[in-house]
Amino acid sequence: MRTRDMRIFAICLMLVSALFLISCAGSFSSSPRGGERGSGRIPQPGSRGAGEPSITLYNKDTEKTEKMKIEKYLQGVVAGEMDPNWPEEALAAQAIIARTFTLKKILEGGVKEHKTDASTDEKEFQAYNASEVNDKVRKAVDKTRGVVATYNGQYINGWFHADAGGKTAASALEGLEYKQEKAPYIVSVTDPGYEKSPPENKSWRAEFPISVVRQKVQNWAGKDPGDISQVDIIEKGPSGRITKVKLGDMTMSGPALRLALGSEDMRSTLVSTLKIENNNLVVEGRGFGHGVGMSQWGAKAMADQGKTAKDIVNYFYKDIMIEKIWK
Repeated sequence: MRTRDMRIFAICLMLVSALFLISCAGSFSSSPRGGERGSGRIPQPGSRGAGEPSITLYNKDTEKTEKMKIEKYLQGVVAGEMDPNWPEEALAAQAIIARTFTLKKILEGGVKEHKTDASTDEKEFQAYNASEVNDKVRKAVDKTRGVVATYNGQYINGWFHADAGGKTAASALEGLEYKQEKAPYIVSVTDPGYEKSPPENKSWRAEFPISVVRQKVQNWAGKDPGDISQVDIIEKGPSGRITKVKLGDMTMSGPALRLALGSEDMRSTLVSTLKIENNNLVVEGRGFGHGVGMSQWGAKAMADQGKTAKDIVNYFYKDIMIEKIWK
């Protein structure tokens, strides 16, 4: 499943390395664009009757900045983040989350490197694939036009992932080591899509040569963990995800270990086995992604059961409001 999990994961952990050993990089910092925020160009939560904003978009393929209406942009995002042939209500749920994510990030400063609101580079913003937009995607975006998710009058962090491995993370701290702001709308719920998820999400195994692990951890943490002759899980979170591990002389978070080793290989932190075998670090687990917020396979399963996009979003995020801020 296409997901911006790896990018979000990197951003969050690179922000909790400026203050600690692992900290998230500047995507979540306050915006230098205070004038734009005050001008009302981008609607604040709770707006009524706001007009649909236009945004500036850096296109990584052409290396040029484009200007387009936000709803047009969101079609490409939904097609990039979720299989465009999935049920319309799952795509619509993705549209609500993507719209919320976009507005929150623009109000926080957008993409500072290009001085734009957004970017087609998923490492900088979120996935975008206009070439895969089809009628289902267009309908999904159109039916949720202007609809966003808020909590206490603020846009939520639109975290999502491919497969929660049966249960979503209990907090952004557990799944992402995210400490920048409180996110009480993130809770642990059963992932209804786990049974229909691909086999590689139900049970996976990854092996890493110890010498490679030592180098990857040193590259990530900036510190040599020393001889790794033993590994231990020190702590797990409420949903069962590893939150603290010890490798050699170093103790690090579960999310940090996953990012260091590669989030496509260590598919989640919902780990059942972490051991050294034949001079390899062996990791076994289930799920795919950080587990925070909406499970994409869960959204598909709920849509298959006849649930609406709003049902899906309300299931994965607690005590939020779903509101329409432009017509």
